[in-house]
Amino acid sequence: MCAQARSLHIGLNAVDPDAYEGWDGSLNACESDAAAMLAIATAQNYSASRRLLTADATAAGVLDGIKRAAEQLQSGDLFLLTYSGHGGRINDAENPGKQVDTWALYDRMLISHELYRAWGEFAAGVRIFVTSDSCHSGTVTRLMPSPATMATHHGKSRAVPPWIVSRAYAAHSEMYDELVRQNPRSLQNQIGTSVLLISGCQDDQESSDGDRNGLFTTELLSVWNGGQFSGTYPAFYQDILNAMPDLRTQKPNYFLLGGKPEIWQESKPFVA
Repeated sequence: MCAQARSLHIGLNAVDPDAYEGWDGSLNACESDAAAMLAIATAQNYSASRRLLTADATAAGVLDGIKRAAEQLQSGDLFLLTYSGHGGRINDAENPGKQVDTWALYDRMLISHELYRAWGEFAAGVRIFVTSDSCHSGTVTRLMPSPATMATHHGKSRAVPPWIVSRAYAAHSEMYDELVRQNPRSLQNQIGTSVLLISGCQDDQESSDGDRNGLFTTELLSVWNGGQFSGTYPAFYQDILNAMPDLRTQKPNYFLLGGKPEIWQESKPFVA
């Protein structure tokens, strides 16, 4: 039986102000990023692809989309999940002094541990490839790119401002603390499949938005070159690094999770 591939593409140009204490999280290019990543999946003849944009990109919608893929894919298959939007970090209720990475979805922040639980629902041997054009650090001590540097290519950061994170967490702390308790960090150790994340920046940096696409997505698409790229995942990442204008302010990250990391060394990105 031939391997199959499915994908889910998330792009938010705004969030619900009621969920973020009046902040709308306005961005320019996240929906365009989702469209561009969907186009890659379509060109590769994925068996099914979905796109969730702005108001449709709720926590329930995203988790349901991942669950549908988990129900359909078997060992050797590929699931592509792409996210474009704001990233942040909230307090870890189970580990005082530590924090949990988040994606800022329309109705609430989705914590990274919820994704750990979702990955645990996939059959062993499924490959999960995640790209995230967002920031994953919401701490006050984050390195902030200078306005002059940011303006050379893009005008906005894709990070939830720390004071917005604080206000949203304070207003909804009971919900977020319960999510952390229901999805402990230990779920990471129960992932039986193999997950590769290539994200837009390091934890102490910010990903920048653009008029057409985010900076990370712009360079990813350039390297991919309509499918002309013929290397492996590590080579793909390295070529993206080489294309970034200033790694001191935005250096994409390559992170492996789960079993059999060697499978990412062998094949062409996005191909089942």
